[in-house]
Amino acid sequence: MKTFMANAQNIERKWYVLDAENRVLGRVATQTARLLRGKHKPTYTPHVDTGDYVIVVNVDKIVLTGKKLDQKKYYRHSGFVGGLKEESAKNMLENKPEEMFIHAVKGMIPHNALGRKMIKKLKVYAGPEHDNAAQKPEKYEI
Repeated sequence: MKTFMANAQNIERKWYVLDAENRVLGRVATQTARLLRGKHKPTYTPHVDTGDYVIVVNVDKIVLTGKKLDQKKYYRHSGFVGGLKEESAKNMLENKPEEMFIHAVKGMIPHNALGRKMIKKLKVYAGPEHDNAAQKPEKYEI
């Protein structure tokens, strides 16, 4: 018996909607990363993007456990001398909840060209409405 290897011709992609309201950030991010990679499918192949499209709504109502809201910091650097910027998780959740969620998911997918391709299939919205109704996404329970 031969081992099955997925390729671009035999990949079927679905659209899923995840509701992040009152859910823990890391728990939702791991499920999202799993769907983006395609690990939930029996046709999963590590070197091929077999994942599905994922729409995450209500990211502004996501929960952080413990003291993370006050103590966790997000860093970015402009590339110039003294260009290190720091932002707390509380401030990030209030101002840019979508970026906070994308940052969490990016850390859970491969850090290469395949991962960059996978992250493009992630659509994140702060509120309950999304622009992808035409794709007929199905609700995914976490």
